[in-house]
Amino acid sequence: MALDQERNMPFWAHLEALRWHLWRSIAVIFALSLLAFWKIEWLVGQVLLGPLRADFPTALFLCRIGHCPPTIPLRLQAAHPSEQFVKAMVLALAAGLIVGFPYLVWELWLFIRPGLYRHERKALRGIVGYVSALFLLGVSFAYFVIVPFMMYFFGTFQLAPNVENIWRIGDVISLIVQTCLVVGLVFQMPVLLWGLSQAGIVSARGLRALRRYAILLAVVLGGILTPSPDVLSQLLLALPLWGLYELSILVVALGEKRRRRYLPV
Repeated sequence: MALDQERNMPFWAHLEALRWHLWRSIAVIFALSLLAFWKIEWLVGQVLLGPLRADFPTALFLCRIGHCPPTIPLRLQAAHPSEQFVKAMVLALAAGLIVGFPYLVWELWLFIRPGLYRHERKALRGIVGYVSALFLLGVSFAYFVIVPFMMYFFGTFQLAPNVENIWRIGDVISLIVQTCLVVGLVFQMPVLLWGLSQAGIVSARGLRALRRYAILLAVVLGGILTPSPDVLSQLLLALPLWGLYELSILVVALGEKRRRRYLPV
């Protein structure tokens, strides 16, 4: 009865419920952003610029397998009076969004859940954990793999020996933040393809037929995102992207199997 009442709520009541879910999410993300801004010096020195350090986990791993990254002859500067303050707020907001992303997904699920039928809620069981885990996995992949290789390449590339790399701190913050957020969203591919399969738009069979093109695309993206000619660098990116596609096929296939089992033909 309660479920039917919530499903039959007037439109304005749904908007009011959505507003409160969003406000709670914003409040949590804002609080986390304030905490990040309070620790902004540590956040910049230890986290943002971490991939430039010789003791960064990625650098240590590469040295262990005999591919030590080069030392980056780099200087940072702020070219505008407000650049450091504005970009500090951007970085703090991004940190709050990344850490608070699971709570944001949870609040959205609480808003959507009452309007679903029982079999739909059963099919979406655990969706908050899956979406959150994939997003955080994507952010971690970008931070520990993509960002270091980008910094290694662009930080050591020179048109001529007398051309010095002097980067704006604002550009560095924007590059790293955008890369982490975009890759975090890209890692939602299994959830997205699963949703499209539930709508009958894609199938596991169709995805398997496109596997060769997916592998080619993963290799191309690996070469683009790591401009270094080192084959190892490209494979470190291409293989996880291919694995993400294979995971999507598995998720779609399991979804199809469950749908055939519980829903009438």
